[in-house]
Amino acid sequence: MATYLTPALAWRRLREGNERFVAGESSHPNQDASRRSSLVETQNPFAVIFGCADSRLAAEIIFDLGLGDAFVVRTAGQVIDDAVLGSIEYSIGVLGVPLIVVLGHDSCGAVIATKNAVETGEMPAGFIRSLVERITPAVLTSMRNDQHDVNDMVVENVKQTSQRLVDSSRVISDAVEGGRAAVIGLAYRLAEGRADLVSGIGELQ
Repeated sequence: MATYLTPALAWRRLREGNERFVAGESSHPNQDASRRSSLVETQNPFAVIFGCADSRLAAEIIFDLGLGDAFVVRTAGQVIDDAVLGSIEYSIGVLGVPLIVVLGHDSCGAVIATKNAVETGEMPAGFIRSLVERITPAVLTSMRNDQHDVNDMVVENVKQTSQRLVDSSRVISDAVEGGRAAVIGLAYRLAEGRADLVSGIGELQ
């Protein structure tokens, strides 16, 4: 059954789940056999969560979700590529998901690697270089704003990634402009388990 939630209601549902997780009162919804059976033919997630691949950032756990609740896409440093855009476009265009969440976190290794590369001028080897190149604009913006802490850079990366999703994809931008979807940026704190809102694009009232 479709959720038909507005972007604002989808965000409220995520926020309430995160509050339960922070309080140690997770209810672990939609994780039983009947839920599994009900999803065999269809899915109607109410949010797409594009987060960092970090093992401590398991979306369904930190937002107290279950099967079929969230369409989850993850890359290190939540770096965008064509596969990410295609996955999110599918969630918006085909599944009708009303909310895109860009989820970063403090002490992010990909952002730390980028900060080190910018400061030393030495790029990492292999495909990690590709991650660093895509995160570099956020690190440079933070430095220009006299914000040299890695966690400030994480927030800037979340904000720039959110804007880039809208700028890069007509499917996403049309959904946001039409009020069918919104994009929010969240910064997750590893110690507290809390996901704080740091940016928003679209209608969240």
